Amino acid sequence: MNYQVIIPAAGRGTRMKADKNKLLLLLQGRPVIIHTLEVFEEDPNCDGMILVVHREEVATFSNLVRDYNLSKVRKIVHGGSERQQSVYNGLKEIDEAEVVLVHDGARPFITASIIGQLVEKAKDGGAAIAAVPVKDTIKRVEGGTVIETVERSSLWSVQTPQAFRVPLILQAHEQAQKDDYVGTDEASLVEKIHVRVQIVEGDYDNIKLTTPEDLVFAEAIIQKRKSL
Repeated sequence: MNYQVIIPAAGRGTRMKADKNKLLLLLQGRPVIIHTLEVFEEDPNCDGMILVVHREEVATFSNLVRDYNLSKVRKIVHGGSERQQSVYNGLKEIDEAEVVLVHDGARPFITASIIGQLVEKAKDGGAAIAAVPVKDTIKRVEGGTVIETVERSSLWSVQTPQAFRVPLILQAHEQAQKDDYVGTDEASLVEKIHVRVQIVEGDYDNIKLTTPEDLVFAEAIIQKRKSL
């Protein structure tokens, strides 16, 4: 089943210790955002991408889209003050799609297989997210003291993409605006209107590039995939 995808790309370089948008940093000679966009460009089920960027970076991203021949980027829209507003700005530009994905521009290692599973689950149930089981022991801490060890068998670490039927995610965003509610991700907005969100088990390679160490891990992932 076909889909469209919104890609927030307004990341700052603060935690990456960079002096520019971290998505413009080079990974194997190409900007991080290009690695991400090319996954969807090459997926025959992707009907279009909507990039959400800082107003002052529209020209930069437009040039990248042209230089790398990314024909599926339909629109580049301005972001808002919060990620939630940025995604909503992108949603308002969706045209004739039953399912929409939201995917972090800083996650270049998502696979077409996981994308396909998400789209199918969203089509059937309304909402689906990629996530992986938590591997580490988790403890709840207050004031520098361990309060309890949290049972981890039901804990999952959430990733993107997150997939939704378009009317549902629009309803969730509009209700969040009415309630003055800011969620931690799109799925939390859907949960708030009492719709169940299904899980697709993701891939531990699907990391979000946030700190300088993540670029080292990213290089290793690329080399691993080349050797397969």
